[in-house]
Amino acid sequence: MKRSARKSISGFVLGVLLLTVSVLSFSTPSSAQIGIGISVRLGPPALPVYAQPICPGPGYLWTPGYWAWNDDGGYYWVPGTWVVAPVGMLWTPGYWGFAGGLYGWHPGYWGPHVGFYGGINYGFGYGGVGFAGGEWRGGGFFYNRAVMNVNVTNVTNVYSRAVVVNNVHTSFNGPGGIEARPTRQEEEYSREPHRAALAAQTDHEHAASQNRALFASENHGRPAIAATGKPGEFNGPRVARANGAGGNANDRAAARSENRSVPNRQQAASQNSARSNKAEPAPRNNQKQAKAEPKRSGGEERR
Repeated sequence: MKRSARKSISGFVLGVLLLTVSVLSFSTPSSAQIGIGISVRLGPPALPVYAQPICPGPGYLWTPGYWAWNDDGGYYWVPGTWVVAPVGMLWTPGYWGFAGGLYGWHPGYWGPHVGFYGGINYGFGYGGVGFAGGEWRGGGFFYNRAVMNVNVTNVTNVYSRAVVVNNVHTSFNGPGGIEARPTRQEEEYSREPHRAALAAQTDHEHAASQNRALFASENHGRPAIAATGKPGEFNGPRVARANGAGGNANDRAAARSENRSVPNRQQAASQNSARSNKAEPAPRNNQKQAKAEPKRSGGEERR
C-alpha cells in the first residue's frame, strides 16, 4: 500500500511539473515580446525624415527605424532596414509608451498578423494601424509599390494600392503623444504565437549602439545613417541619411497626405513636423493684400 501510494503521489507531482513546463513554454514567446523591456524618464525624440533604400530582393521585409535607449549615452537611432523575413510572418514594430511618469519600450515581434504598435506612424506602410506595404500570398511576399521602394526588374511580386499618408510624427504612445489604444482585433493578434527579433535585427541594433554618430546627443534628431539596405550595412550607396528632424514618413505617396483625427496636443508634441509642411496659398480675398506686401529678400529660405 505504501509503495502504491508513493507511486501515485510521485506520478501526480511529475504530471503537475510537466504541465507547468508545457504552459510556460507555450506562453513565453508571446508574453516576452509584448512586455515592457526598459523604462526611462526622458521621452524619445521625434522620428527623423528619411527615404527608404531600394529593396535588395524578394523575401525582404521593411523594418522601420526607431529610437533605442542606452544608459550611458541616452537615445540612439536604430536605422530602418530590409530583413529576410520568416515565411508567412509580418513584423510588428516596437514602440515607446508613456504611463506612470515613465517611457517604456514595448519590443517588436514577428507574427502572422501585425499587432498594436502604439499608433506610431513609422511610414512605409506602417501608418499607425496595421501594415499596408505588402502581403503574403502563398509562400511569396507581394510588395505594394505605392509605399515600397522596389525594383520591378529584381522583384516581380508587386501590386499598387493607394495608401493615406499620416503626417503625424510623434514617436511615443500615451498622454502628450499618440493616445491610441489597441482594437479588439489587435488584442487577438497579441495572443498569437510570436517570434522575437531575428539575430540580424539584434546585431543591427547592437552595431547602432556602438556608433556615436547615431546618438541623439550627437545628431540632434537627424542621424546621418537613417536607413540601410541590409542590417549592419552602415556604409555604401544603400545608406540613406535623414533629410530632416521631426518627421519620418517619406513614403512614395500615391495618395494625399492628411492627419486622421489627431488631437491638438499630439500635433503640439511633434512641433518640428510643421517645418516640412508647405505654406497654404493665400485666400482670394487676400491676394491683393499679399501683392501689395514688399518682396522678401532672395536669400530667405522657402518653407
